Amino acid sequence: MSYVAVYGVASPDTPNKVLTHVEDIASTLAALGVRFERWQPATALDKGASEAELIAAYQSQIKALGYADVELSSVTCDHPHKAQLRTQNLVEHCYSEDHVRLVIAGQGLFTLHLDDYVYAVRCERNDLLVIPAGTPHWFDIGQNPHFMTLRMFNTRQGTVPSVTGEPIAAVFPGLDD
Repeated sequence: MSYVAVYGVASPDTPNKVLTHVEDIASTLAALGVRFERWQPATALDKGASEAELIAAYQSQIKALGYADVELSSVTCDHPHKAQLRTQNLVEHCYSEDHVRLVIAGQGLFTLHLDDYVYAVRCERNDLLVIPAGTPHWFDIGQNPHFMTLRMFNTRQGTVPSVTGEPIAAVFPGLDD
């Protein structure tokens, strides 16, 4: 189930609120300039669909967003570098471009740090999340990851994270907590 849990920076153990309705998640995040939507593919997707078939199933929606390029990102529990990938993403960072992800399968926890609050956004299949450029955040794939996303961007340089140096990600709950 998708949700957003809102924490005060000083209280990482207990969220102030947890929202599970798509409309509530979307409106809470929209107030922060973050876009959250639930997309449906234009065509049915088979479990073994290729990257091209996945992109084609969402092509009209992707085109409407206006990003120049799309790539598939996938990590499962048998990925040989899953622990390294998890560790890399559990450091607060930001991007020079919007960070755009459409979850095709599985789940992931995107955690945004905005002023005195932290917003943990659990995304699942068909969730689109657009995190504005410069927004500090981290991403948890979990100890036994299962996710497949389409990542949209304008330039390769915009996909390189800039680490903030803040240790905040270590004190907030992760995907498995």
